[in-house]
Amino acid sequence: MNKGVWTALVVAIVVLTACGGKKKSDDIITQRVVKAKLSEPVKMQEYVDERDIQWIGRTYHVAIHRQPADSLAKVKDETGQQFVDNIITLAVSREDGSVFYSRKFTKRDFTQYIDDDYRQTGILEGFVFDKADGDWLDFAASVSHPQTDEYIPLVVRLSRMGELSVRRDTQLDTNSRIEEEEN
Repeated sequence: MNKGVWTALVVAIVVLTACGGKKKSDDIITQRVVKAKLSEPVKMQEYVDERDIQWIGRTYHVAIHRQPADSLAKVKDETGQQFVDNIITLAVSREDGSVFYSRKFTKRDFTQYIDDDYRQTGILEGFVFDKADGDWLDFAASVSHPQTDEYIPLVVRLSRMGELSVRRDTQLDTNSRIEEEEN
C-alpha cells in the first residue's frame, strides 16, 4: 500500500473515532414539580379573654370568645388551602351579673370597612379590649389573611347607651411604645 492510502485510512479512522462519541439526546432533564397536598380546612384555636374593668364609676366584666365556625363560608389562599372563618362573641356584664351588651360578630359585620380582597380571602381573626375612654369602651378588631401578618385593623366602640360604632384604624399604636419606654 502506498503512503497516500495509509494516510487516508488513518484520517478516516481518526474522523470516525472522533465522531463516534456519545449520541446526543433531545431529552431535557428537570425536577418534577410536586403540588403541595392540601390539608383539611385550617381552623384557628378557640380563644377566650375575660377581665373586669372600671368604667363610668363601676366595675364591668368583659368577655370575648373567638371560635371557628364551620357554618361560615370558607376562604382559600393562593395555594388553594381552605381556612375556617371565626365568630367572635362580645359580652359586657354589670357587677350584679346582668348583661349590659352581648353580640356575635362575623366578618360580614365589617364588610363596609374592608376591601374586596379581604372580603373574599380574609377571616375575622382578632377582637380585644383596648380601653375605657369616657362614655365609651374601645376594642380593637382585625380581619386578616390567614397565617400571614397582613390584616386590616378596626376600632369598635361601645357607648354607655349600648350603641356600637366601627371605623377602620388608621393610626399607628405609637403611644404604647412611648409609654413602655418611659417605664
